[in-house]
Amino acid sequence: MNLFGVLNISESALVAERERAEVVTTNLANADTTRTPQGGPYRRMEVVFSTEQMSGAGAPGTIPSAADEAVRGVRVVNVVADPTPPIRRYEPGNPDANAQGYVSYPSINPAEEMADLMDAARAYQLNATAAQATKGMIQSSLDLLR
Repeated sequence: MNLFGVLNISESALVAERERAEVVTTNLANADTTRTPQGGPYRRMEVVFSTEQMSGAGAPGTIPSAADEAVRGVRVVNVVADPTPPIRRYEPGNPDANAQGYVSYPSINPAEEMADLMDAARAYQLNATAAQATKGMIQSSLDLLR
């Protein structure tokens, strides 16, 4: 595998982690949303990752090696609703209360969401650092060829 294949892997991870962070921030923003256009409270969303074969991992014009065949990146395959049922609170004065006076709130734990957000941000930073290191190696290689 060449260094450009490593950049492709880092790039795929950066895109996936950015999308994960966006989903987590949407969850945090809607932690108290009791009514959506679809009806009912907001549903917490989760990102589903998958590996993918990276195209162009080998050098152009060469036969891919076993290492090139094993090169995988990451991608978001789906964003799914968390199946956890909503939290019901007794608030009879709330306009979204049912006949018994209960309001359904999203099943979102802000502390858990913040931990997920910090994890996504840290993974993003690590992949950005890997991309920068790879760019430095490419630049050093080009300097050697001068």
